[in-house]
Amino acid sequence: MAPSKSAAPVAAKRAPRTLNGAAPAAPDTNRAHLIASYEAALQLMQQGKYDKAHQAFDKMLLASPGDMADRIRMYINACIQQISKGKTTFMSHEEQYDYAISLLNNGNYEDARDQFKAILNANPSADYAFYGLAVLASMTGDSHECLEHLTEAIRQNPRNRIQARADSDFQDMADDPRFTDLLYPEV
Repeated sequence: MAPSKSAAPVAAKRAPRTLNGAAPAAPDTNRAHLIASYEAALQLMQQGKYDKAHQAFDKMLLASPGDMADRIRMYINACIQQISKGKTTFMSHEEQYDYAISLLNNGNYEDARDQFKAILNANPSADYAFYGLAVLASMTGDSHECLEHLTEAIRQNPRNRIQARADSDFQDMADDPRFTDLLYPEV
């Protein structure tokens, strides 16, 4: 009898090999998403938006692995410190207005706008806050908003018309006939 040939075992599919002998790990989409969120929260911190960064880090903390959780907690604490340091209190609306003007002069337009609006929320008849919003709009090139706020400031206090005539912050509005009509209605 002829020796029977045994069936050759089926070769097992081999995993791909790399130079170091191990196969690369499959990409972890959850980790990639977490890292993207982490980087976005860091950008918020760099922009000074500590409230938003704090919220983003809090959301990440629940799903983060141990190696990232410690760093996230550290950034949460940094956000809390910055938030508590950044709280400013004012003795009066006029003091808050002075602060808003300093923000405006330093180019912090959004923060200045927030301060002017906070004044108006507390005191809707604060003509100086409308005037500040008009200056802000002029400086940022929004002529329509500038005219709206300046009109309201003048309606509440006609002396704002005289002040606006001499205010160099309105120089970009000087060529607008609506602005001229607002400041010189008697002509």
